[in-house]
Amino acid sequence: MSVNLYNTGVSGLLAAQQQLATTGNNIANVNTEGYNRQRAEQNAATGLYNGGNYIGGGTYIENVRRVYDQFSYKEQLLSQTSLSNADGLHVDLSQLNEIMTFSGGAINSSLDKFYQTINSIADNPSDLGLRSMAITQAQVLSSDFKSLNANFDQIEKSTNGEIGQIASHISQISVEISKINEQVLHAQNPRTGQPNDLLDTRDRLVNELSKYTSVNTVVDDNGVMSVMIGNGATLVAGITPLSVGVQAGDPDPNKTTLTIVGSNSTVNLNGAVVGGSLAAKYEFRDQHLAQVRSEINRLAMVISETLNEAQHDGLDLNEQEGLDFFTDINSNILERSRVLAPSKNTGNLEARVNISDVSKVPTSEFEVKYDGVNFIMKNLTDNSTVNLGAAGASHSASIAAYGFEFIEDSGTPNAGDTFIIRPTENSASLMEVKLTDGAGISASTPIEVTASDNNVGGGSVSIVQMHDPLAAQTYASTTNTSLTVDVYDNGGALEYRVYDSAIFPISNIASGSYAPGGSVLVDLPPSPATAVFQLEIKGNPTGSSALAREEFSIADSFGVGNGNNATLMGLTQEKGIINGEQETFSQSLGVSTSTVGSKAKSAELVETTAQALFTKAYNRNQSTSGVNLDEEAANLLKFQQAYQASSQIISIANTIFDTLLQAVR
Repeated sequence: MSVNLYNTGVSGLLAAQQQLATTGNNIANVNTEGYNRQRAEQNAATGLYNGGNYIGGGTYIENVRRVYDQFSYKEQLLSQTSLSNADGLHVDLSQLNEIMTFSGGAINSSLDKFYQTINSIADNPSDLGLRSMAITQAQVLSSDFKSLNANFDQIEKSTNGEIGQIASHISQISVEISKINEQVLHAQNPRTGQPNDLLDTRDRLVNELSKYTSVNTVVDDNGVMSVMIGNGATLVAGITPLSVGVQAGDPDPNKTTLTIVGSNSTVNLNGAVVGGSLAAKYEFRDQHLAQVRSEINRLAMVISETLNEAQHDGLDLNEQEGLDFFTDINSNILERSRVLAPSKNTGNLEARVNISDVSKVPTSEFEVKYDGVNFIMKNLTDNSTVNLGAAGASHSASIAAYGFEFIEDSGTPNAGDTFIIRPTENSASLMEVKLTDGAGISASTPIEVTASDNNVGGGSVSIVQMHDPLAAQTYASTTNTSLTVDVYDNGGALEYRVYDSAIFPISNIASGSYAPGGSVLVDLPPSPATAVFQLEIKGNPTGSSALAREEFSIADSFGVGNGNNATLMGLTQEKGIINGEQETFSQSLGVSTSTVGSKAKSAELVETTAQALFTKAYNRNQSTSGVNLDEEAANLLKFQQAYQASSQIISIANTIFDTLLQAVR
């Protein structure tokens, strides 16, 4: 009896000792990240049969298990992934917002100062000092565009660097998880219990991995974990680690891509859908940064083309047609940079993109694919398609809706070849001031329309397009010495004619009619000759008969004091040109800046929500697996008392045994 009692006391003593050790371990790891509290599972030992009864044989610790709820843990992983994604996007968009606010303000200020000098030239066109200031302000404007583009380049480079660092860290985690899997494989034994600390370390690594990408895990019967990331790409296959690699993009090397690299194969990984902070980097780089870069490129393009066209419409101080103010938007280097060809193409086609109408150019990116017969262009923003027609030598496909042309320069495509088109590419980075002499600013108009003093109606004649100012000047002053337009109301229509009034009898150069309240465009000289300028006749003149017409004369207007073309140039600042002639330069820049600011604010709100959801999920998991010091303190007292009581049982068993020994002496 005393021996059994002794064994019972010893078992209780050992069990209490292990309970105290487990409780102490929990308390010691209360601040250890990723630690799951442990619990010693105590059971009664098999009873001993004696005298027709089973007498209890004491107790033992069956296993020390960690308190783990896989469902709350999975929820925490998902919340962690969402939080990291939201936080990463918010940080990057906030940085972009700061840059756009500062640099956008600088561009807007430079644009205002440039147009102030143009308007000053309109008032005093012979002032060489003002003309020199205009060149300087144009250089500042160009510099501001290039500076903003350089910031975009730096952000893109930094983002690519962060993608590389994250990929490297994911690969390190993969190796560490595989090593722990190997240790678990050798340590896991249903009869000897679980390697709790190893499992905690592995879960902590998985939790860290969930910051960078979405994670799914599968644990087999041996306790070995396989890890999948993103849409199911395997990162850890049992004890075999795979790595995440980074490679230059194709056709754009700055659009780095991801791969899953194994011992015998490499598989592409779509960075946009992997989740976590890694997906946030791809979303920021390929969507938000790319969009605002394209918008700034388009703005630089439209400003350059608008001012270049205004220059070509007038005459400079040397009575010559104005030269380009900024880089020609259809220079060879710009046209070719708008087409990117992937290395996988098997053909040798060289293509370029010519801008035909800047008011229609979108910020979208396009893919042109050759199907063996035709080029099919897809808008990568809305997935709409356009058939550009069959391939051919020097083939040119005009896409009027988008304001550009796809031109084949040399070589031939093979079926399946693709090309990426970015219509606005490099417009800001290559924006240079080409005009070096202020005297070259074409402030003077070559010709002008003057209404007769006898006109009393509401009709008007204006020059709406100038194709060749020198030829127009010659046409209005030499070819025709008294070029005249007259209009009268014949009772049902407004009839007009264009003629040289110095020649008699009158021989019409052009004539026709238009409805009251309407207008008509007249090319001069008329077809089949090449037009050098275009007139618009509109309104309701009150000329009552063929002998009482309202007259307008067109004559040479060049002069060093003529600033009319500079006035027209200045008016382009407030003219709706961009985005289908809906936005002015400042409005377009303002839309881009405010859009980035709105995205940054929205990202902040999403981050706040994600943080709240993660906190709830974390607290829910901690309520099950975390260490509660109050509970552990109570357990210390309970197991201490059990230890003391078991000690007392042993003491009593010793006393009984001693009594028996004394009885037989």
